[in-house]
Amino acid sequence: MAEPVLELKNVTRYVNEGCNIFSDISFVVNEGDIVVLQGRSGSGKSTLLKCVAHLTLHKGECLYRGSSPTTYGITSYRTKVLYVPQRSSLLPGSPHDFLTTITSLAAHKSTSRETPQDVFKRGLDISEQWGVDPELWARSWINLSGGESQRILMAAALALDTAEVLLLDEPTSALDSETSSMVESYLIDCVKNQGSSLKAIVWVTHSPEQSRRVGTRFIYLSAGGCYESDDPSALSHSTSGLPSTPKLHSSAPSISSSRPA
Repeated sequence: MAEPVLELKNVTRYVNEGCNIFSDISFVVNEGDIVVLQGRSGSGKSTLLKCVAHLTLHKGECLYRGSSPTTYGITSYRTKVLYVPQRSSLLPGSPHDFLTTITSLAAHKSTSRETPQDVFKRGLDISEQWGVDPELWARSWINLSGGESQRILMAAALALDTAEVLLLDEPTSALDSETSSMVESYLIDCVKNQGSSLKAIVWVTHSPEQSRRVGTRFIYLSAGGCYESDDPSALSHSTSGLPSTPKLHSSAPSISSSRPA
């Protein structure tokens, strides 16, 4: 049996002792998987992606190709297991500036021999397929619409061409149905293409319809753990046997600037 590309072992994130956002999350992601992650608002889906990307403290293990992120070095690990946030509003400068900075990092150079110009051209080509005007890459992030920002951020992630696993946090939430379909199809084709560096995706969505279109596996997240189902509709409408996410009191320390999605 092939080694999982990604494996979560008893991953737990808590606000304080006795008040978990989620606990003991364990599942594997194999090559070819598009794992759709669902759950109630506040169940910690976005936080779990950040745990996998080692962007927030947690207990448990997240293994890439059987080894811990520290084995590779955290920055190198993040080039292979790449987190794509829902919003880019906190990024400085323009998308072009962002991509130039990323391609100049040692962690990227160690996994890619392409020039920054090659990467940028690929990003332009991908985003143009999704209806993005090339001039928008020179505009500051804060002056882009939500849909423009999401498409450019996704195009940038794919243009880097280093990730084997993408961690996608509602990547099409600001897109109309036609554009969303184009992005979905492109990502599905990348995972299916054996010549692509992208091998798997963990995809957060609140939409059962999108889950059916993109998912090969469906996992529901709650404070008590997670379970897998063959039916994404069952995940969105049934919580039988799952403890509800605990209500956090105002005295509890905050996890981030926003509540987990």
